[in-house]
Amino acid sequence: MNVLMQKDKKWQWKKAQQKTFDELKQVFITKQILAAPDLDKEFWVEADALNYATREVLSMKCSDEKWRPVTFISKSLSDIERNYEIHDKEMLVVVRYLEAWKHFLEGATVKFEI
Repeated sequence: MNVLMQKDKKWQWKKAQQKTFDELKQVFITKQILAAPDLDKEFWVEADALNYATREVLSMKCSDEKWRPVTFISKSLSDIERNYEIHDKEMLVVVRYLEAWKHFLEGATVKFEI
């Protein structure tokens, strides 16, 4: 599906794109994708810095003891950020999610794990 959005590629909707779209649509209408945040539950943050992007997932331990995603962020790195050393990219990820999820993490009654 990402190929459809590349500016140097001609937009074409073929069988592969339709199949992926149908699969995504089915998942969205049949399964709970995100859990509603509960500040009394345990939170867990997963973050990763790649060469061109960062990704973060905030998960919560639900009453069935399973971890479920509450929210996520994926963001491309700017040209300048792409030149950062890996430890600086990793710290950028930490700063981004602490800023984005401040309202969840500051209000949490249980310590969260990064």
